[in-house]
Amino acid sequence: MPNSNAKFRRGGREASRRELVSRSLQSAEHCLEEHDFGTAYAHYLLVLNLAPELKTSIKETFQFTLFKWAEELDSLARIQDLFNCYEQALELYPNDEVICNSMGEHLFRMGFRDEAAGYFHKAVKLNPDFADAKENFYRVANWLVERWHFIMLNDAKRNLTYLKAIENAVRSGCSSVLDIGTGTGILSMFAKKAGASCVYACELSKTMYELACDVVAANNMEREIKLLHLKSLDIEIPKHIPERVSLVVTETVDAGLFGEGIVESLIHAWEHLLLQPKPKNQEVSAGDYGRVIPASATVFGMAVECKEIRRHHRVGMQEVAGVCLSNSVQFFSPTYAFAGSEETVEPYTTEKLSRIPGGYIPLTEPCQVMTVDFNDLQELKSLATRKPWKLSLPVTEGGILDAVVVWFVLQLDDEHALSTSPSEETCWEQAVYPVQGLPDYSVKTGDTVMMEVCCQDFYLKIQKISSLTSECGMDFSDRDNTLSLGNEAELCNALAGLQTTSKQAGSSQVCVLESTEIALLNDVPYHECFKAAMSKVLLSLNPSKDLQSMDVDGHGSGINLQENQNKASLDEAPDPLYILDVSEGFSILPIIAGKLGPVKAYSSVEKEQHQAALNIISEANHFPKETLEFWLSHLEEESVVLQRPKSDKLWSIIILDVIETSGLIQQEVMEKAAISRCLLHSGGKIFPQYVLVYGMLVESESLLLESAVQGTEPTLGFNIAPFINQFKVPVRVYLDLSTLPCVPLSKPAELLRLDLMNPLLNSPSREVKVQICKSGRVTAIPFWYHIHLDEDHSLNTSGESSHWKQAAVVLDEPIPVQVGDELVLDVQHHKSNISITVKR
Repeated sequence: MPNSNAKFRRGGREASRRELVSRSLQSAEHCLEEHDFGTAYAHYLLVLNLAPELKTSIKETFQFTLFKWAEELDSLARIQDLFNCYEQALELYPNDEVICNSMGEHLFRMGFRDEAAGYFHKAVKLNPDFADAKENFYRVANWLVERWHFIMLNDAKRNLTYLKAIENAVRSGCSSVLDIGTGTGILSMFAKKAGASCVYACELSKTMYELACDVVAANNMEREIKLLHLKSLDIEIPKHIPERVSLVVTETVDAGLFGEGIVESLIHAWEHLLLQPKPKNQEVSAGDYGRVIPASATVFGMAVECKEIRRHHRVGMQEVAGVCLSNSVQFFSPTYAFAGSEETVEPYTTEKLSRIPGGYIPLTEPCQVMTVDFNDLQELKSLATRKPWKLSLPVTEGGILDAVVVWFVLQLDDEHALSTSPSEETCWEQAVYPVQGLPDYSVKTGDTVMMEVCCQDFYLKIQKISSLTSECGMDFSDRDNTLSLGNEAELCNALAGLQTTSKQAGSSQVCVLESTEIALLNDVPYHECFKAAMSKVLLSLNPSKDLQSMDVDGHGSGINLQENQNKASLDEAPDPLYILDVSEGFSILPIIAGKLGPVKAYSSVEKEQHQAALNIISEANHFPKETLEFWLSHLEEESVVLQRPKSDKLWSIIILDVIETSGLIQQEVMEKAAISRCLLHSGGKIFPQYVLVYGMLVESESLLLESAVQGTEPTLGFNIAPFINQFKVPVRVYLDLSTLPCVPLSKPAELLRLDLMNPLLNSPSREVKVQICKSGRVTAIPFWYHIHLDEDHSLNTSGESSHWKQAAVVLDEPIPVQVGDELVLDVQHHKSNISITVKR
């Protein structure tokens, strides 16, 4: 009897469970129909906990419900609830790549890049063919493991020089070592290999710290090197390390030397973590005192002429496609705008001058800017408080003053040094301080380039760059800010010849643009092409007298057209044609459109400073105020940019941003095109109408070295490549094909068509046969775009004046080829990602 009662109770419980599961499933489905995703999610959670056997059958519906509920929680800023839901879901489906990827997307949007990368990486491991996760992981990998890690680790000369300097220090008695900013841990392993008894290493980045742990363990040093997931400024004795160390090794230097915080970290190290420095001119044991590798650095600089730098930092024309750029607006790039600002902003950009398009011309001889002794605490502390000092460079070659470029020699010890000079084969770029704000940039032999140097905020800042004409006869070689002048007349004459920005002070509107936005403004073919294509569409839609006289070829007078338009408006007011520009960043295309006839142009520019500049330019071109409006101010939800201009109106032209300046396709561009097609009236167009992707096969050792660590040889036998190469990405961006060291092995071939107006012509994949015209090893496939606004007007993103850069797919393994061979490329387009694989 007891057994039969137990069976009855078990049977009753099972029946109750099945009934509850059934009712909960019905309730969940009803809630989904009512779009009550939160309640539906709760019901599905109950079902999956009560009936795990249903996991497979309701998986897709559960995922859909989770994602919809997560979107709702996100919009309500209920972030903790959102993450709780994902944690619950991952407990039920721990190996579901779709849920992992979605969790990563939410984390990434909220700025948790390290955590997002972990979920993307897990999703890719679970399903290597999951395109969404791969694309997400590739994008976040560029943030987490910057590409210079690969270039540095492949720089065998740099690695060997550091190894020899560390060996010298350890053999001279430095037995305890701290590696600040360890990265992959290579310098720590050098120290252990050299015989150091105690080695500590710190790394702030969670991703790099975990990578270093894997690398150290793979090289059987996990018990001998103590890794700390800390900023060096937070290390305490004896909490983290037992006592002060005798040697600090670090390579926390950037192109501008101080930009990665080496001065601040070494001041803290000398005060809290290092033994006292060795007394000068005394023969004592090195092990009793502290020292730093690198020991010192010497910074050099020179003035240069460089068209590529110029077009990214100065607007070089007064008129663009018939639009007058008002003198009341001054355009600057961020490096100039924040000179002298109290904000901590990197005051320079970086370039590898040996590969800059068009090259550069030195206008002065290299000059020593400063030296710094990393083993002198007082000198390090005085850097931040030192008053700015003046520097003068005699001009030895006449030309246009575009920038002051800076590099340094890093003295690791008395015997070993590394140079970042543009004439050296090095993994470093050079720091570039663009010259902006002068009334005249031309200099001639005998003139002097003047500048002010300081180390404010532990950045090397070169500011107030100006030129002094040779007629002034002034001597600026004294750096104590004293001028030796004969009389008052000579002083007045000298000041008149000094080219500074003071003349441009006043009521001008300052507009700070990113360097890519300035390059776009300087891209004349881009604006002329859009002008001609827009004219063609507007003429077809409204062939009135005003439009028939439009400046289609770019040779007429835009001002006269506007006057005609204004006169016509007195007699009758034709309905305007609506144009929407949703391209990213600063764009004058709406103003160009406004000069082409009776249109209402909407700009999607967001920044108030940019809107003010566009308004001033509009006024300078005699626009009625209502001609240009800012679209986002009309929207209740900024996320829904693509909608009708008015309830009863449609757009004549919608301008989409299709290609990023990096060389990749913009995210969700095809989805935006689909919405845009529904918002056009008859005869309206999307610009561009279609895009052709072109590519060619090349052999490029440089791309291999910049994309992945090439075995153990460059890392001197240490096993690092398999771990950091997990973060390699198949596509390299921001390339300049004109200066990329490579050998073309085929002619350019059309790889893919993306049609924004006619989606029936699109295919997500395509096979392309490519003929080999030169023997070699195929290592990469650079690609670029022909952007067709219509059949008659197109732009080539690899053109000399193009503001776009190019990209390249880098192959995992080089493919040997002979002249006459034929390779088949499998080209696929998924969302914004292009993948190209070679079929052997």
